[in-house]
Amino acid sequence: MAIEKHINFFELQKACEKPGCPLCTIVKERAFRYIDNTLFEHITNRGFRALYRAAGGFCSFHARSLVSFRDGLAVAILARDILEDRIRSFERKLPWKPKGKCPVCVEREKIEQEYLDFLSSSTGNSPEEQELRMFFTSSDGLCAPHYAGLVFPPRGFKRTVPAWIKNFQEHKFNELMKRTEVFIELSAFGRQKEFAALSEKDQLVWKDAASCLSENI
Repeated sequence: MAIEKHINFFELQKACEKPGCPLCTIVKERAFRYIDNTLFEHITNRGFRALYRAAGGFCSFHARSLVSFRDGLAVAILARDILEDRIRSFERKLPWKPKGKCPVCVEREKIEQEYLDFLSSSTGNSPEEQELRMFFTSSDGLCAPHYAGLVFPPRGFKRTVPAWIKNFQEHKFNELMKRTEVFIELSAFGRQKEFAALSEKDQLVWKDAASCLSENI
């Protein structure tokens, strides 16, 4: 099925111009916008407040990001809900056990599946397809966790990995493995001159490996 140029195409194109996994970039930016919109629009929404409270608020990772927003009143209102439940659990000497899931994590998973579906549909040879191939293969490619999501979709999702994405991604991973092995080998005592001859990028390959193996969201 040929792809079409819509918001996913252009957002992916923009993300591919930045360093790192383009899907991590998209998820991170969209998650920020989701929190920003939530603080601005949904604080008075009883339905959202109930879901937020059932989840015990945002997860630790996304809760920490609240300090970077300027809407102190909205953050305080959300905090009051969770503090009230926390205090009640302390008074009753009962463990606090939220039953829901972080709303930002839920949104993040939707975004990930949306873009992985989009990539898996890019199997044609239309001009749009060729343009997507060009900017995607000029990027750092997907991190290992996001590529795994493409190869091994969750239950209820059916995806076929386009051959061009498979070849590009697995070549990237194999090249990273080779660079990592050289870095480890030349880090041995007595091989300082050989290590110094490596490019700056290869001397810092451990950063690439760490980024590749974790989602930056």
